[in-house]
Amino acid sequence: MKKKGIRSLVEIALMVAVLSIISQLAIPTVFGVPITLQIFAIGLLGYFFSTKKSIITILIYIFIGALGIPVFANFGGGIFHLIGYSGGFIWGFIPLAILCSLKTGRLKIPMGIFGVFLCHFIGTLQYSCVGRVPFFTSLITMSLPYLFKDVILLVLSYFTAQALKRRLKIE
Repeated sequence: MKKKGIRSLVEIALMVAVLSIISQLAIPTVFGVPITLQIFAIGLLGYFFSTKKSIITILIYIFIGALGIPVFANFGGGIFHLIGYSGGFIWGFIPLAILCSLKTGRLKIPMGIFGVFLCHFIGTLQYSCVGRVPFFTSLITMSLPYLFKDVILLVLSYFTAQALKRRLKIE
């Protein structure tokens, strides 16, 4: 295997590990969807990696979590986390990472913020369907209280990724 290929595998593995660790920094809620810093990790990998690497990283994270390895928030694992109350937020990580990783110049932060809104929409929609709760009620309880926090985390992840790229001399 080429040196570049090995480096990519190591980078992806490290980012899956970072995402898995950050996912454990969670506060349980009565609604079944914990308060986490996962948006920071997803933004970081999206702003740091190419779109392809971002998608691969998220899919590996989802796959190992689906297998039962406790990588989801609060040491959760198993397929039921993907189809349960908070599963939509996990699925929403994919478009969030894609939007952060797009080479859009000055639009990187706005695209990431749009990704946060999309992630919240997908999460709220699944929560509404699984919990048989009206969408608007789900939006008020599961998204709006956390949206500002997640936008701040996303912006912080952008500046962290830029600092890491400068430090590691990556374009």
